Amino acid sequence: MDLRAIAMGLAFALMWSSAFTSARIIVADASPLYALALRFLISGLLGVAIAAWMGQSWKLTRQQWYATILFGICQNALYLGLNFVAMQTVEAGLAAIIASTMPLIVALATWLIFKEKLGALGIAGLFAGFAGVALIMGARITTGVDLFGVMLCGIGVLALAFATLALRGAMSGGNFLMVVGLQMLVGAAALAVVALLFETPRFNPSWPLFWAFAYTTLVPGLAATLVWFLLVNRIGAIRAATFHFLNPFFGVAIAALLLGEALGPRDIIGVAIITAGILAVQLARQTPKAS
Repeated sequence: MDLRAIAMGLAFALMWSSAFTSARIIVADASPLYALALRFLISGLLGVAIAAWMGQSWKLTRQQWYATILFGICQNALYLGLNFVAMQTVEAGLAAIIASTMPLIVALATWLIFKEKLGALGIAGLFAGFAGVALIMGARITTGVDLFGVMLCGIGVLALAFATLALRGAMSGGNFLMVVGLQMLVGAAALAVVALLFETPRFNPSWPLFWAFAYTTLVPGLAATLVWFLLVNRIGAIRAATFHFLNPFFGVAIAALLLGEALGPRDIIGVAIITAGILAVQLARQTPKAS
């Protein structure tokens, strides 16, 4: 893995992890689904316009169209939509921890369903990662965490894991920014329909809302997604996923710094265990298999 790939991975992890804090700020003053649909509309139009200016084509491969629609629905509409709704009552740090289990879920599925060899290190990492989540959830449940919100976060991460498994090898062919922009528009359309049917519009203008919305639209919304696809194209999905081990740490650190969310001893220990577990799983999946 070269220095450029490492820099891209670190940038992605930081941008991805910060999205939970900015989302928490947004849903305090705006309807979550309407706000997210608008964010995806703006991000998508910007992405498509910049891609067209760069000469990228609308003529995607069949696999790219499949990836665009599936990822747009599973990641943008389901995963992020459910997280935005949940973060009306769930702290940003806890949402980031739940979301960070995605590579553990993917590794577990590939081991149990697709019979991918994981090895002792990977299996130990799986147990450690889920044990860390259980440790944190046990501490939070005793303090009255909103279990419905936690359930929404859990369903969301399962949707993202499903999309990740379904899209293995489906993102080759270039036109990455165009694909990212179109995915955003798919998510915007799906969320707009759901918001119109089920959500009452709410908007309380404030500077925190403005800056959080602008940030989440441009940085986690557009830049992080583009960096992720470029990284996957550069080093492959399994090696790129190694950087997810930073997400629990970055997620809770940013939430604590900007939102003042409290961190207890069990939270810190749990985050450390999850981080080590994710790293162990990803390192195990990178180990060359004997022929």
